[in-house]
Amino acid sequence: MRRRSLLLAALPAGLVTLAGCGDGKSDSSKAGASPSSSQSSTPPPKIVDGPLPAITAGVKFGEKPTVAKGTGEPSKNLAVKTVIAGSGRTVAENEFIQANYLGQIWDTGKVFDNSYDRKSPLVMQLAQGSIIDGWRYALAGKKTGSRVEIAVPPALGYGESGQPQAGIKGTDTLVFVIDLIDVFSSKSSAQGKAVTQSDAGLPKVATNTDGKVPEVTVPKADPPKKLVSVYVLEGDGPEVKADQTVLCQFQGLVWDGGKTFQQTYGSGRLSQFSIGQMQQTVKGLAQGLTGKKVGSRVLIVVPPDLAYGDNPPSGGVIKKGSTLVFTVDILAAM
Repeated sequence: MRRRSLLLAALPAGLVTLAGCGDGKSDSSKAGASPSSSQSSTPPPKIVDGPLPAITAGVKFGEKPTVAKGTGEPSKNLAVKTVIAGSGRTVAENEFIQANYLGQIWDTGKVFDNSYDRKSPLVMQLAQGSIIDGWRYALAGKKTGSRVEIAVPPALGYGESGQPQAGIKGTDTLVFVIDLIDVFSSKSSAQGKAVTQSDAGLPKVATNTDGKVPEVTVPKADPPKKLVSVYVLEGDGPEVKADQTVLCQFQGLVWDGGKTFQQTYGSGRLSQFSIGQMQQTVKGLAQGLTGKKVGSRVLIVVPPDLAYGDNPPSGGVIKKGSTLVFTVDILAAM
């Protein structure tokens, strides 16, 4: 099983709302503590410059840092310092961030979790209820390419209960070093290289990269009998593995008539697909995404036996024996 940080909240398959982004249609095995939220939101805190312990090694962006133990009493406020100023996109609340991080306890210097050793950056929504408030307030307004060091008091971390599994007490101030790699919103699209679409028997998919829904033209012909998964835009990221969850834009159509039954484009939402969970519902979608590169737009045509077969969802455009057509922009994998 793929090793997973306990900092991550459980990720449901399906749609995850990005609040305030539109009103379109839409039918770990090691003890650690990630920034996933374990308490209700608190009022916006006062943000101060320090104190913060020194980063003594691994000082470049993307390098695993070594951080000194905290000295003296930490601030009761949220301490935030931009160690390296990036020049990328500004992060806004409710967007998804991709970041590497190291977390340790102020008093002891004990590292309780880091993503650098896993070689798997965190992907999480910077939203109330999804991430601890210390991260939410510290990172909003920062730019990708930045390294940010923060000291999070208990009230903005895991509260009075702490995280016993990770050795975090309810009185512990936590120190994080965070490298902001990327940010995704409901206006994000795959940015890969366009691939020639020469098969007249397959739907044609637009290659726009502006976050708007790509037009899909389904041919007036019989659908393929076997699963089809091809690149429309080919990215250069790592290949998606069968035990991962992907963050994506997508739309689903039925082959007959080309009607859309669900989409995220223009809806103010992104979707998170757990490949493993999708195997239990639409196997063809899970199989079609496995092995494809992050940063790609993929056309997937799913025959009935790998979709809903004779048991379609009630009340929709999917009927018994429907062949389904998906376009998926793979933004990130975790």
